[in-house]
Amino acid sequence: MSKIKVMTDSSVQLTAEEVKKYDITVVPLTITIDGKTYIDGEDISRSDFVKKMNESKELPKTSQPSIGRFVDVIEDLTGDGSEIIGIFLARTLSGTIDAARQAAEIAGKTKQVHIVDSELTDRAEGLQVLAAAKDIEAGKSVEEILDHIETIKKNQKLRMMVVDLNNLIKGGRLGALTGKVATLLNIRIELHMPHGNLEVAKKGRGKKFSRAFDRRVLEDIAKNKDRISEVGISYVDTPEAMFELAEDIKDIDPSINVLVQETSPIIATHAGNGAYAILYYLE
Repeated sequence: MSKIKVMTDSSVQLTAEEVKKYDITVVPLTITIDGKTYIDGEDISRSDFVKKMNESKELPKTSQPSIGRFVDVIEDLTGDGSEIIGIFLARTLSGTIDAARQAAEIAGKTKQVHIVDSELTDRAEGLQVLAAAKDIEAGKSVEEILDHIETIKKNQKLRMMVVDLNNLIKGGRLGALTGKVATLLNIRIELHMPHGNLEVAKKGRGKKFSRAFDRRVLEDIAKNKDRISEVGISYVDTPEAMFELAEDIKDIDPSINVLVQETSPIIATHAGNGAYAILYYLE
């Protein structure tokens, strides 16, 4: 039986220990800030990116990995006859999954490379990747692993709070007039991603709205705590508040593993300073 390997992209939220333990291949996106290009996770860290983003004259630009780089990775991973399960951030957010699929075709490895749209990103994508890696260790087949990932996708939740709309305005994701009015009124938005589609779930004003958002998510975690073993909290430049939120989750159930980390450049670029997301799935 051929070996199975896992490939993903650098928008994923994983610890260095998880990547090493499960031998996960992470293909990096690229970032351009004021004309200078960086490779995500290789020559710029997430915290350094946020600092440079705040100092930049223009909104940074993120790009999917090149098809050539994907071809090289695929040929390397399949060189021993292995199959690959590639799990990538939502197609609605990036062309990364399309680049991976084209690379598999160019390399002539479409039968060995199984491409999955996570329909999410960050730790939600990471939990799919980890599930696949653990299934591989357990000796499951490609078909069993892909079925497991689909089950997880149907039960995952991403709840994001955007507190500063400037980056969304600069990126053209809010109309100019609407954006200016929202900024003047201190409007914040709650985002969800059902079936891979980014949607505004609620709008409100100020910290009171964010506190209500936190309460709703904590209540949902409390209601479903027997079905939740992992929660990810990802943020842009607000570590102290996020670790406090993690403690609130641990107070609900100390057995829940909570990972708190800065989010990836592609999310930080659009979500802006102060944004944070809570991600989990019901088992």
